[in-house]
Amino acid sequence: MKKRDNIIRIWAIAVLYIVIALVYVGRLLYLQVSGQDYYSMSVPSRTYSRTVAIQAQRGEIFDRNGNALVSNDYSHNIILDYASLSADDRASNDIVMSVVDAARILGLADCIVEPKESLVVEAEPGIGLSYYMSDSFLDSSRGRKYTKLVRELNVEDGASLEEQAEALLLHYGIAEWNREEECLEYSYTYESCAFLLELRLDMDLSGFSSVSPYTLVEGANLELLTFAEENCPRGVLVQVTADRVYNYPGYASHILGRVGKITGAKLEYYTALGYPMDAVVGLDGVEQAFEEYLRGTDGEMRITEDSYGNILSTEVTKEPQPGHDVYLTLDIEMQMVAERALAENIFKIREEAQWSGPLHGEDASAGAMTVLDVDTAEILAICSYPTYNLATFNEDWSVISTAEPGPLMNRALSGTYAPGSTFKVGVSVAALEEAIIEKNTYINAQGMYMYYADSGYTPRCWLYLLAGQSHGPINVVEAIQESCNYFFYDVGRRLTIEKMNEYCRHFGLGQPTGIELPEKTGILAGPDYRAENGLNQWSPGDTLQAAIGQSDNLFTPLQLSVYLSTILNGGTRYSAHLLYQVKSYGGERILHQNEPKVVSEIDISDDHLETVREGMRGVMDNGSAASVFSGYAIPVGGKTGTAQVSATKSDNGVMTAFAPFDDPEIVISCIIEQGSGGTEAGYSVRDVFDYYFREEIAAMAAEEDTP
Repeated sequence: MKKRDNIIRIWAIAVLYIVIALVYVGRLLYLQVSGQDYYSMSVPSRTYSRTVAIQAQRGEIFDRNGNALVSNDYSHNIILDYASLSADDRASNDIVMSVVDAARILGLADCIVEPKESLVVEAEPGIGLSYYMSDSFLDSSRGRKYTKLVRELNVEDGASLEEQAEALLLHYGIAEWNREEECLEYSYTYESCAFLLELRLDMDLSGFSSVSPYTLVEGANLELLTFAEENCPRGVLVQVTADRVYNYPGYASHILGRVGKITGAKLEYYTALGYPMDAVVGLDGVEQAFEEYLRGTDGEMRITEDSYGNILSTEVTKEPQPGHDVYLTLDIEMQMVAERALAENIFKIREEAQWSGPLHGEDASAGAMTVLDVDTAEILAICSYPTYNLATFNEDWSVISTAEPGPLMNRALSGTYAPGSTFKVGVSVAALEEAIIEKNTYINAQGMYMYYADSGYTPRCWLYLLAGQSHGPINVVEAIQESCNYFFYDVGRRLTIEKMNEYCRHFGLGQPTGIELPEKTGILAGPDYRAENGLNQWSPGDTLQAAIGQSDNLFTPLQLSVYLSTILNGGTRYSAHLLYQVKSYGGERILHQNEPKVVSEIDISDDHLETVREGMRGVMDNGSAASVFSGYAIPVGGKTGTAQVSATKSDNGVMTAFAPFDDPEIVISCIIEQGSGGTEAGYSVRDVFDYYFREEIAAMAAEEDTP
């Protein structure tokens, strides 16, 4: 009996299961067949598509040997997307705080972007919120936007910061008004309310819109990205960005430059070229000069959303095209040697000056050096001291923007200095070419130049001022070696300022060098300059001073290198340049190879060139630079210069030199502000020669060691 009851129960359960299964199957058939007309006639959920830009990779920067100077480091940012962010303020706030809280839990609090200066909100646990605002903010463009926003919320002029903040808290859905208690009722913790108010305010003041997303987190890791994509389907997007990495931090900073958002002054220029308003561009240096090569072409992505703003799909409709790689003429190893040599030499001058008395270099603190390829005018190294570190530029800004003697200034291109006796080389060439003198023309240098004695003007040679002596009969080779002012007073007078300047312009003095970066063209002293600038009328005595590199003459270190290389080339002046070649991103194809460009040409006789070079060899072997270069392994030529600055400062030290002597390959010019004399600048120059000729010097040393 009991067994029969069990069988009945089993059959009952089976029948019930079959009935339920038949009901489900029947319903499914109805939905698929009979009910299809109903669903086909139903209004489908609407979808919307919009297009957003995909940022293209920026080209990277290399030196001539393929060493990466500036490269890209890719990171992922979490951004707030205006188009898909909920119109409900409370829902938007919840999305923001969910991402922020997740970032904090994952140890990424430092990656959360801090709102820019505006209303400062501080949370006081157990008490509430407090507010303050700087006067400088109210006077800024953001401050004016803030004032307009508050007025639109019907806050009366003169209202307290607390009243303004309460209106903003209500406006952004961060708090609600409790009618019963007649007070604000915060929707979040005090800390979260403070953060949200500053963030939402910053979004408005920064122009958050469909074309200008707002970055919430920079450098998010995979865990946070996954959280955002899974838990924030609306209003949050992941953006891949490339940050610039400086692989030789602290070196070539004045040359490489920075990137950043388009500034207001350049907005019209870049938008006319098709740039979006939030594009990243080169702000200065090489980054700006070669923007056309480095800039990529942004791609496009189509985002499809439903009527609730949920993202249904994304599709790349236009692939971004990366920018091109730029190769510079710089040799980064030489650049590093040059920068260190310049800095160490300045410290050396200051340290040794304490034993020499006042105005002997104790105030040396700045300088510049340039290295040029004689045959092409390619810039192998160009440095300015003091300098700064591009990798920490923003963090260091408050210091470097006010530091003395101005680390932001590129002295190699923007510093103009009297050339001193280095100018005498050009005067010698001009006088020889114009047959004012010959190699064996002797002038009796008597110390005090008496040609204009009747007018009371009697300039003196440095030797007469120093020791009451004179050089006596001297020719051009000896005059260059001994830097005899008397000789060049007389030569300059006979040559005339017009002829002197005609040649010097051909040599590049007072002219653009051709470099792709902004530069000063300096001043070539003469009556034209005086007249154009409303200065005192030019006098014969000014010609004498100009002939020894004084008067109004002011040139940049790069101009001095171009000047000497032009003379060494027999009168052919090349355009100085930093661009070596342009390659496709990744370096697979050469797209552009820069070629030397001749700017001007005059013929300098081989005999005259040899005469001048002989004098410059004497400077290094037996003259003012002998203490630095006498016995140097590689034969070199050059000229020192000492230029007076003021009665309260040490003289500037100037040197321009070339090597090897018989077949010049490179020209180096170095200027040290308050360096006391041109000889002192020679130590920096020698260090660069040591690097450039390191293999030859090592081979010579090996031969000497061989028994």
